[in-house]
Amino acid sequence: MRKLLLLCLSVLLLLSLTPSAMALSDIDRHPYGDQIRKLAEAGVVQGENDGKFNPQGQLTYASGITMLVRGMDLSLARFLFLKQPEAKDYFTRVQDGMWYSEAFVIAQVNGLDIPKDVDPNQSMTREQFAHHLFRAIEATGEYAYILPYIMIDDEKDIAEEYMGSIQTLLVSNIIELGQDNRFAPKAEITRGEAAGWLHSAREFVRSMAEMPAPLPEPEPSPLTDVKLEVNPVNDEVNEVTITAQVPHPGYGLRISSISFIDGEAIIYPDVVWPDPERMYPQVISEVKVKTYVSSEFTPILPEEYQPGQNPGAGAGVDSSTGIYPE
Repeated sequence: MRKLLLLCLSVLLLLSLTPSAMALSDIDRHPYGDQIRKLAEAGVVQGENDGKFNPQGQLTYASGITMLVRGMDLSLARFLFLKQPEAKDYFTRVQDGMWYSEAFVIAQVNGLDIPKDVDPNQSMTREQFAHHLFRAIEATGEYAYILPYIMIDDEKDIAEEYMGSIQTLLVSNIIELGQDNRFAPKAEITRGEAAGWLHSAREFVRSMAEMPAPLPEPEPSPLTDVKLEVNPVNDEVNEVTITAQVPHPGYGLRISSISFIDGEAIIYPDVVWPDPERMYPQVISEVKVKTYVSSEFTPILPEEYQPGQNPGAGAGVDSSTGIYPE
């Protein structure tokens, strides 16, 4: 009885694995075999009716758009609708209730730029799939691309509206030209090649997501005509007054820090930004701030506020002893 139970379990396990195994049975020697297998394991692609992937077969619009939507994890989650969108709202030849209908709706709402009169059973060309692939990448986020122009020997055959997408995919190493430096834009793309491009696009998006976000550029200081005035209080202490011009009276001035180096007191002024909730008259105004420094040190402004220099964002440095607070 135990052997029979184990045999039944083994058969059930074999049957559950058969579709996936068969879907991968004809890709071992394909140039994109590893990429196709990874997409199949991720549930992005699957076999055709005969259980094989058929990597050399033609890619229909129905299969191609479905592949892109699944592969780039596109959905309608970030959109609001007054009614449930249907294929007939966007296309004249895509019927509702078909296995690919929802994918077409998701793709069009996410900006994949699919022709309104597209035939789902029509084979996709290499330039068409490249264009929709790039638009799918763009739907996942904003990315910075390098700008060199790739020379393509048959670029005169590429539709003008697809050239930008193809160039960006090339410079991003998501796709590549053939050994003859041609793209063959009008040729029908195969299922295997489309899967390979899609896998590269997924890797590109993943790698970009792992890159640290660039630090924001500091806002330029609104302080102009910054001046420093020193008046002795007594033999031990000097009063230091810093004045500056600002765009309107909503701004203020403070001292962020003082650094004492080689007998000099470098005084770092910093802007006090206006209240964003208030309105101010656009009148150039003067602001000032005072502090007190030991007479052992010569007060000076930092280099960015020296004559002939552009003021920076007012970055401060560490203070040390020798400052007399006001």
